[in-house]
Amino acid sequence: MSSPTGPASGLPVRMPRPRQPGRHRRPEPLAAPEGAPALVLAVPGTPSAATRSLAEEVVSIARSELPGLDARIGYVDGGADEFPTLQSVLTHAAEERTARYERARAAGLDVKEPDGPVAVVVPLLAGPDSATLRQVRQAVMESRIAAELTDVLGPHPLLAEALHVRLSEAGLARADRARLFTVATAADGIVLATVGGEEAVQAAGITGMLLAARLAVPVMAAALDQEGSITSVAEQLRSSGSQQLALAPYLIGPEIDAGLIEAAAAEAGCSAAEALGPYPAIGKLALGKYTTALGIAPQQPQGMPVR
Repeated sequence: MSSPTGPASGLPVRMPRPRQPGRHRRPEPLAAPEGAPALVLAVPGTPSAATRSLAEEVVSIARSELPGLDARIGYVDGGADEFPTLQSVLTHAAEERTARYERARAAGLDVKEPDGPVAVVVPLLAGPDSATLRQVRQAVMESRIAAELTDVLGPHPLLAEALHVRLSEAGLARADRARLFTVATAADGIVLATVGGEEAVQAAGITGMLLAARLAVPVMAAALDQEGSITSVAEQLRSSGSQQLALAPYLIGPEIDAGLIEAAAAEAGCSAAEALGPYPAIGKLALGKYTTALGIAPQQPQGMPVR
């Protein structure tokens, strides 16, 4: 039996924690609005088990950041049941939304007929690639589904952070400049490799400047899909005094055959880091594009301060 002051047994009463007042109060956790459009990750390149695993990890990160998020994966060059095309994923999302509405009406619920976009399509690209983006837009149009297409993920400070991590994992950069931890193989010049032609090179150059500030070494962008671009940039870096170069792929991974990265690094006479892959920032940036499109969160995740 309990009393107004607590349990009769004398056990402590667990009281709710008071909310911290003021501007330092922890923000309430954000959740996906009920009935919100699906986030559809548009994955470029040739589908494979590795590509699917990478995409699943990216959407898993996005779901962990926004509980209740309906996140799906559509392959730009898909076709089999294992790798559904972007067009089929959009069509399925629309059919499911209509079915939910009809079930609610049949159950006698007073529900509003769904309107607005069925999905927000986020291309899994670090930088602009006009050929791939043209395929994505074509798939969205041919689906005849109301869907909003966002920009690519970069440029962004979080991508510079991800590049730094991949270089340090390969032993090509210091993991933390503030600790003055030396790496014998650390590069004194970085070739930032991208795909998508000159537009992609210019966009990669913005993230390259952020990476150069983190590493305190020169960084120059080059195009993997332009013959001689990687070698030309490597020669420019060497002529300006860099002796030990590294190639940093400004790529998520599925966009291009990994063998092309290895071949470009060998041609330029330098070592290469891994592609960005499912680095946590990739999932956060994809979610940032989605929430910005819906106006339910800050525009983009904030980058870490440069050390």
